[in-house]
Amino acid sequence: MRKIISMQKQTDEITLSKGFENFISEKKILKLSEDTIKTYEQRFETFTEFFSSSNMCDEVSLATIYKFVEFLQKRNPEIKTVTINNYLRHLRAIFYYFMEQGYMERFSIKMIKDDRELKETYSSAELEKLLKKPDVKTVSFSEYRNWVMICYLLGTGNRLNTLCNLKIGDIDFVNHEIALKKVKNRKQYKIPLAPTLEKTLAEYLKYRNGEEDDYLFCTQYGEKLDKSSVTTAIYRYNHSRGVTKTSVHLFRHTFATEYLRNGGRAEILQKLLGHSTMSMTMEYIHMIAGDLGQDFDQFNPLEKIAEKEKNHIKMVKSLK
Repeated sequence: MRKIISMQKQTDEITLSKGFENFISEKKILKLSEDTIKTYEQRFETFTEFFSSSNMCDEVSLATIYKFVEFLQKRNPEIKTVTINNYLRHLRAIFYYFMEQGYMERFSIKMIKDDRELKETYSSAELEKLLKKPDVKTVSFSEYRNWVMICYLLGTGNRLNTLCNLKIGDIDFVNHEIALKKVKNRKQYKIPLAPTLEKTLAEYLKYRNGEEDDYLFCTQYGEKLDKSSVTTAIYRYNHSRGVTKTSVHLFRHTFATEYLRNGGRAEILQKLLGHSTMSMTMEYIHMIAGDLGQDFDQFNPLEKIAEKEKNHIKMVKSLK
């Protein structure tokens, strides 16, 4: 009997832990950022809390993924769909790699449909409290630096990781630009330096001092601030100003929505935020849905027709 030759790649017997080790090795060769590598490791670790890493890769199926979602929901009943999808997105990259390598049979992993919530932002009243300049003659360097960081975040929309890796030399006061070298998609680019922020940073550097290759935002000892330190600093600063919202990322959301409200173009905002696709920027357009009420009565077709009818009736009455 002739043997039928199949073009389908056969699965290899390999454990999840070994397969993941190979996956990470490849990603490091491709020079993915340390943060991205760390996120993959965290997501995989959570998955192996549910499904042992000593299991074979080919034991994972679509049913396993569904059960993992249930595991996340039972572990945290308050978990949001967007968070679950973040897990699935990273696991999908890992398991699709396994499929390409022949470690497991192919199946499709889809995101859960989500009734997307509007992203939260800082209100005008909250920003007024946060942006009130401290007295540089009496305030500590840390509090003054925190105020400058908030001015920077609101004036650029940069991510936390970008802020932490800024160096003094990245601020170009001559050409009024900021060079962003540590960004999510690893494509360095420049953004304009707004006049108010330029003035703030120029004053800050008189106190901070330092060389061009030193980090812009530092501890009182001149050392680099890590993301955890910045998050803690903003948390304490906001609470000290009577603001309960403390998320650093909310400044990015606030920058984007206010930019659009003030008449900024979506395609320019996409470049400022470093979004790879317009669909990501479009989320901020949906966020300003509350602004639809502005001039609504003035331009509403039903109101315009009713207004014409009223004017017509007034005109008829006046002729009588």
